Amino acid sequence: MWGFLLGLALAAVALMGYWTIPAHLKPAGSRGIAPETVADYLHAVIEANRIIYTKNVVDKMQEHGIVEAAEHWKQQNTLPLPAQFLIDTGRLVTEKGRGIKYRLVSLSPVYIWNKPSTDFERQGLEVVTKNPSRPYTGYVRIGRDRFFQAVYPDLAVSQSCVDCHNQHINSPKKDYKLGDVMGGIVITIPAPEQ
Repeated sequence: MWGFLLGLALAAVALMGYWTIPAHLKPAGSRGIAPETVADYLHAVIEANRIIYTKNVVDKMQEHGIVEAAEHWKQQNTLPLPAQFLIDTGRLVTEKGRGIKYRLVSLSPVYIWNKPSTDFERQGLEVVTKNPSRPYTGYVRIGRDRFFQAVYPDLAVSQSCVDCHNQHINSPKKDYKLGDVMGGIVITIPAPEQ
């Protein structure tokens, strides 16, 4: 129960950043914050929440035998897996309708819906897999609208992440190690033309 409440608190912190950052986002060349910087800010919050949730909630709760994290967490009354935590918080952000989105993608996804959905995402994953020190960024069009996108590496920060992916029946890759790039976090922010 405490783990679930802590998870909700972490999600609330992430959403606070979500509500304050769009007010400062302006098109490039104006006095607002550059989209690259906004993406970096968002990624810093997403990554911090993910690491804290993984190491200080999931790993500790499981180590002490309090509660497990499981893929079917809703039905089994367990904690969501760290990937599910990120996916669900990303879904909440998208549902707010402000145009900001983030999601997990992988070149070796456990589930097909986490594969890259565009050439930009695929290229971004290929680049950050080879060089995880920098995000892959650029402008894309979705329909008539223009967006800034950034693909950040998603690293295996815990042995439980490695074990879950290596042992999952659907996983096409079974040799992840701690610190490996397992996929990417794609952040999408509105970037209207000036």
